[in-house]
Amino acid sequence: MPLFVFALLALVSDWPQFLGPTRNGVSPETVGWPPVMVWRKDAGEGFAAPVVANGKLIFFYRANGKEIIDCLDASSGSKVWSYDYPTTYRDDFGFDEGPRSAPSIADGAVFTFGAQGVLTAVDFATGKKRWSVETNAKKGWFGAAGSPLVEGGKVLVNVGGIVAFDAKTGAVAWKATSDEASYSSPTVATIGGARHAFFFTRAGLVDLDPSNGQVRFSFPWRSRSSASVNAATPLVIGNQVFVSASYGTGAILIEVNGSEYKKVWSNDESMSNHYSTCVYRDGFLYGFHGRQEEGQALRCVQWRTGKVMWDVDGYGAGTVTLAGDRLLILRENGELVLAPASPDEFRPTGKVSILNKMVRAYPALADGRLYARDEKTLACFRLK
Repeated sequence: MPLFVFALLALVSDWPQFLGPTRNGVSPETVGWPPVMVWRKDAGEGFAAPVVANGKLIFFYRANGKEIIDCLDASSGSKVWSYDYPTTYRDDFGFDEGPRSAPSIADGAVFTFGAQGVLTAVDFATGKKRWSVETNAKKGWFGAAGSPLVEGGKVLVNVGGIVAFDAKTGAVAWKATSDEASYSSPTVATIGGARHAFFFTRAGLVDLDPSNGQVRFSFPWRSRSSASVNAATPLVIGNQVFVSASYGTGAILIEVNGSEYKKVWSNDESMSNHYSTCVYRDGFLYGFHGRQEEGQALRCVQWRTGKVMWDVDGYGAGTVTLAGDRLLILRENGELVLAPASPDEFRPTGKVSILNKMVRAYPALADGRLYARDEKTLACFRLK
């Protein structure tokens, strides 16, 4: 088999960052049913999603007053290496006190962003520390969050102002904006031959050049409520960008042309994402609408118009991953649901409870295995 085929297979089977290989919740894998548990182990505090590359799983959590980065053998769950550092983060609401942000695996390193704003790089092969930076990120409502975006040898993070750190040294490469940090993770895309990094800050959407931090435009999009958050990741399809938030904010679709933009549509009736990000397939969005504590609806929405195609009210909160042409829905109650990604109707073909406690973290799908965590457990399930 040619070398490039091996490289392609390795890329397809990895889930090296938040929302997967293309940072949009989409996997090219075809999944089977029912899920079969491969291994399960106790987990510490946190909502940080697991990530997977080259047969290794990176798990970021808190235990015994430390934020811990574990590297596990993805097929067996056995520990390969571990790195930790002390943390004194305390949640003002008595909520979970672990890290919220998924690690990113890139350039031979693992990059993590802890709840107290510590940005860390460790060697992917050995777990040895490369560098660590106290970013002085503001605490916000629930600590620092937003998964690091690695692009062009830089690590981009919104710490209350968007900052790029050199991936090799941790030195500041550039700074942009003074926007407060949100709980949204950034994404990057090529539009018109140029790279665009999109940050959904507490103030709204920012489009900048990831190589130098030059801001192309800022678009205000936030709730009037001071108790609000922006948490879903921007979704880029072609030269159009979708952002959504709850708290009376709603969704907007904009079209980007260089440093210019125009609104395609916006409203608060189509898709208001509280914390999870929609997935896209063939002209339609699939995701959770409404406030988590008020009972969310699962919906399909037409991309170009915002028209609601179907709605399952009172479905509860959760996350949606697109695997091939099917939706993998992991609900907060631990139920995993499989359904075709169809705008015609919601017709699940499989449902099973895989976790017992509250599930907030996104799962990872790699090489036919689903890795998921709740408040107490990290588990691996075979979906081949």
